[in-house]
Amino acid sequence: MSKGPGLFTDIGKKAKDLLTKDYNADQKLSVSTFSASGVSSDAYLVEIECHVALLVFRVITKIGEDALTSTAVNKGGLSTGDVAALYKYKNVLFDIKVDTGSNISTTLIFAEILPSTKAIASFKVPDYNSGKVQYFHDHATFTTAVALNQSPSIDVTATIGTPSIAFGAEAGYDTTSGNFTKYTAGISVNKPDSCASIILGDKGDTIRASYIHHLDQLKKSATVGEITRRFSTNENTFTVGGSYAIDHLTVVKAKLNNHGKLGALLQHEVIPKSVLTISSEVDTKALEKNPRFGLAIALKP
Repeated sequence: MSKGPGLFTDIGKKAKDLLTKDYNADQKLSVSTFSASGVSSDAYLVEIECHVALLVFRVITKIGEDALTSTAVNKGGLSTGDVAALYKYKNVLFDIKVDTGSNISTTLIFAEILPSTKAIASFKVPDYNSGKVQYFHDHATFTTAVALNQSPSIDVTATIGTPSIAFGAEAGYDTTSGNFTKYTAGISVNKPDSCASIILGDKGDTIRASYIHHLDQLKKSATVGEITRRFSTNENTFTVGGSYAIDHLTVVKAKLNNHGKLGALLQHEVIPKSVLTISSEVDTKALEKNPRFGLAIALKP
């Protein structure tokens, strides 16, 4: 396990990922390729989605631990692009991106300013809504985001604990109205082969409990259960799912909730690090409706 309790967003994330990640029912084909050989122009990415006219081309030039990335996008006849630079100096990592809209995104990562600590600061100019600071310690994490617009708001999260057990809370405050826009609390208990979490969210209107149990050491096979109750509508949603590694190259996943939504997917590593994913979703309570399908191909030579 990694050091520290992790971010507040990590609470319940393993179960959520198993129930949602890689499920795609948007009728799209995605193809991605890249190569990394450690030389100039050593990496590239091409992504094509058939449901929109989208073409992305990315070139990364890498020298030592620094990198320069350029991206060109054509969507619906409109071309956009950006240039990003990654530079490391001692314990500080600089990540700067400039796009064709004159937006500048900057991320600074400071490691070991104090023993066992890491801090991350990010902001975007001229969009000041993206200002964020993250602080990591072996027994606590803290994040804050400030939106400097006409209605300034502050979002804060804090987590304390260890990799085995963590308590966290999240709050959003509107400085103009003087009201809390959100507040959430959660707890997670992690073991090498399982993870349980409870999250009280939507200003106390919903509670979500989840449990995931891994069936193998590689954590490719697992079962998961999640129940969500919304107090204002007296509605319960219960979802069960799982993943199973047929072999070291093939994984199948499935999920079903009490509303009759059935999802399934098949992932197969066609060549090393290149994965084909086929997914579908069916409403078992309305079989007259056509099922939805998704296809994704990620090629990584």
